[in-house]
Amino acid sequence: MMAVHPSGFYAWCAEPESDRAKEDRRLLVHIKQSWLESGAVYGYRKVSDDLRDLGEQCGINRVHRIMRAAGLRSQTGYGKRRFERGGPPSVAPNHLQRQFDVTEPNKVWVTDITYIRTHEGWLYLTAVLDLFSRQVIGWSMGSRMDRELPLNALLMAVWRRQPKQTVMVHSDQGSQFSSYDWRDFLKAHNLEQSMSRRGNCHDNAVAESFFQLLKRARSSSNLRYPKRSQAGHLRLYRDVLQSEAPAQLH
Repeated sequence: MMAVHPSGFYAWCAEPESDRAKEDRRLLVHIKQSWLESGAVYGYRKVSDDLRDLGEQCGINRVHRIMRAAGLRSQTGYGKRRFERGGPPSVAPNHLQRQFDVTEPNKVWVTDITYIRTHEGWLYLTAVLDLFSRQVIGWSMGSRMDRELPLNALLMAVWRRQPKQTVMVHSDQGSQFSSYDWRDFLKAHNLEQSMSRRGNCHDNAVAESFFQLLKRARSSSNLRYPKRSQAGHLRLYRDVLQSEAPAQLH
């Protein structure tokens, strides 16, 4: 009735699951472990990298098929907040104008502030990136988002790079970047201030992109650190912030 050869039917009765199906079931254990350890945000590309690190000989398309069949998918983004379109900044003009292709180091730096969720409260992080190499050249962490936080990060960047020419430092219109202490520090170290328009994050897209990858890779609503000190010792913090490596997560 089914037009199946008798030998094939009896072979299926003896072993109904194929070797490839068994291998897929074994790989699913490692795939789900990698996906859960990422906070349920990794997609099939990053999961494939983890499997390759484990020594598994598995193609990226096969990982995609197994994850789709198991209902495992990456976290694609977050809800957008609405902002009113603001006028030009009154403290400093926008000198950057979305010119992200920089031809030499220590010419344009971008900086911003983000937060990491812990059970003790928010841990605030400021990072300074060089647009030429996308390297994190300065950072600072603290329990308060005051003007000292970005100043310490910028001080580290100046100390590590020792720029010999005028460097443009671009930021948003946050109160920390509009303070007198911030502007006095820029003038004292031959740094040119540049600011985005209120509600416009496109000029600071490099810093925003780095923070988004950081949160998606090591933080989610189901992953909180008991103490701020533990969040400050993330593997990402050690590998990316403490080294002169490009600020990209793989």
